[in-house]
Amino acid sequence: MTQSLHCRGRLLELSAPRIMGILNVTPDSFSDGGKYNTLDTALYRVEEMLDEGADIIDIGGYSSRPGAEDISAAEEHKRLQGIVPAIIQRFPEAILSIDTFRSSVARAMLEQGAHIINDISGGVLDPAMMALAREYQAPYILMHMKGTPQTMQQQAHYTDVVEEVWDYFVERLNIANKIGLHDVIIDMGLGFAKQPAHSYTLLARISRFLLLQKPLLVGISRKSMLYKTFQTTSNDVEDAAAALHLHVLQAGASILRVHDVKSAARIRHLHSLLSGTI
Repeated sequence: MTQSLHCRGRLLELSAPRIMGILNVTPDSFSDGGKYNTLDTALYRVEEMLDEGADIIDIGGYSSRPGAEDISAAEEHKRLQGIVPAIIQRFPEAILSIDTFRSSVARAMLEQGAHIINDISGGVLDPAMMALAREYQAPYILMHMKGTPQTMQQQAHYTDVVEEVWDYFVERLNIANKIGLHDVIIDMGLGFAKQPAHSYTLLARISRFLLLQKPLLVGISRKSMLYKTFQTTSNDVEDAAAALHLHVLQAGASILRVHDVKSAARIRHLHSLLSGTI
């Protein structure tokens, strides 16, 4: 399996798990919409996450929660254009990922100095994405989803969710290989066009996806698969997320994508103690 990622001249080692902190600069994201969509609040949150142990900051200007409003590429770019360069200037040591499925937005942010593309559609919604990642030598996060954020939950139907997600990754990775894109991270897309039972099945069978020999990113944080299970809210499931984070790290996941960086960093430390790596 890939043990390091070449992030546009920076090397990100994956011999130990990494933490990706989430920064939504949107007014309507499901958990923290509107909290960090000004320059000052965004910079404060980035500093806080880096201090708590984040290795990567994943910034998104498009809410991908189920049924979210479909904004234009121009609006998405507008939300990011002032904040991304300010983060890079203030925190030059930070590795910045751009959460977008639009190549025009990704290109603009890569030009500003971002390092990674995080594409929820795996290049399906914009076929230019993989070639763009190769062009800029930016690692590419390839997620499984069906449909769009507006339609995905109506498409949460599977005969065998593990085999169908596996087939999707094989197909998309073949495309990446053909164009010479090799720094690819896979993400099962928990909660994206999936009912909670589908997501838990994927987590139970996570070792299957490690056979693809690509780093695995897992995004569990504050998702409905947690708060619906316990009939609570997205801000009341940190303990449940922690249990699953330890599970996926023990299974071999490389990156945790989280809102609660401090908690994830503690889980990573416990994992290291249990595995004897420190």
